[in-house]
Amino acid sequence: MAKTKFSKETYLMWYEQMLLMRKFEERAGQLYIQQKIRGFCHLYIGQEAIAAGAMSTIKADDNVITAYRDHVHPFIKGVEPKYVMAELFGKSTGVSKGKGGSMHMFSQPHRVFGGHGIVGGQIPLGAGIAFAEKYKGTNNVTLCYMGDGAVRQGALHEAFNMAMLWKLPVVFIIENNNYAMGTSVERTSNVIELYTLGESYDMPAAPVNAMSVEAVHDAMEIAVAHCREGKGPYLLEMKTYRYRGHSMSDPAKYRTKEEVEEYKAQDPIQRVLTTLLEKKYASEAQVEAINEKVNLIVDECVKFSEESPFPDASELYKDVYAQEDYPFIRE
Repeated sequence: MAKTKFSKETYLMWYEQMLLMRKFEERAGQLYIQQKIRGFCHLYIGQEAIAAGAMSTIKADDNVITAYRDHVHPFIKGVEPKYVMAELFGKSTGVSKGKGGSMHMFSQPHRVFGGHGIVGGQIPLGAGIAFAEKYKGTNNVTLCYMGDGAVRQGALHEAFNMAMLWKLPVVFIIENNNYAMGTSVERTSNVIELYTLGESYDMPAAPVNAMSVEAVHDAMEIAVAHCREGKGPYLLEMKTYRYRGHSMSDPAKYRTKEEVEEYKAQDPIQRVLTTLLEKKYASEAQVEAINEKVNLIVDECVKFSEESPFPDASELYKDVYAQEDYPFIRE
């Protein structure tokens, strides 16, 4: 895979965006402990390069759909973080009007279609969105994210088969952080190199070192171009690691401290920071300014969320059906 040359501006963007993702999720974890965020809460800490590497390869009309570790995916499409935080708080100003919470982040104007709590449920939906784009004759691409646990769902194989049969413009992205909840890939799958699952369908596929934002960008650029040119779907296995448990209720005792530290030594944010400083793309003072900017953004997210109202009880039955599109549905 050819090595892309990245500009100073790209590295600065990556650093700021990944740091924002990290700080946002760290604060979300703290707020969960304070019971300001309730329900389930799955953090993305450690996996930031996957989202950041995609930001520099797609356009505004492309689609994103993912599973329930979904707080930062709206950032890919330009959703302001405060609306994501408000959704975590269950407030009416949230991206899903406070009705979805942690696992259901939607923003139709930004073409973000979830956030799905059913393991693997978003995979055929991602293929369906891509089918709609092809049917309408656009050149828009759909990014369909999933965890390594979702790969064991039967719906994946049906979706893969139809996506190849109809040459759908969808990039299937496996966020392989080694553990489906608390169970390792090795204990649940006969196929350890998950990207090779594409071979059964003649689907082009590749493994990616997702602790490197540069590697993610390079792989995404190839996959997105493949789809946009009408050549059909592409499968990427993003080999990453989550530093925290599966969710806030998971103490992650199934992993050794040494294993966690081994991955932290490859931290994607620190790698970008090192590049910024070594190439003199930014001074220590400029880095500190970015750090302060990010901290301020997160503080503003929390303030906005705390000051926003909860949904009114009258909203309970709204947004269940899109009645303007389905006039046969009656009150």
